[in-house]
Amino acid sequence: MRKLIANVARLRGEAADAGMSTAEYAVGTLAAVAFAGILFKVLTSGNVQAALGAVIDRALK
Repeated sequence: MRKLIANVARLRGEAADAGMSTAEYAVGTLAAVAFAGILFKVLTSGNVQAALGAVIDRALK
């Protein structure tokens, strides 16, 4: 009986942690998408494009 109770307790502990990695991946993916969106917005702004264009023009001369 003790062995059965120990096994049930162990399985409960494992089941409680089963979704943690999925939730962590979801949060990580959401953070990566948010960062990519912000980076895209910054890189497509007029000031940044002008600065990058100037750097490229200077490098090619």
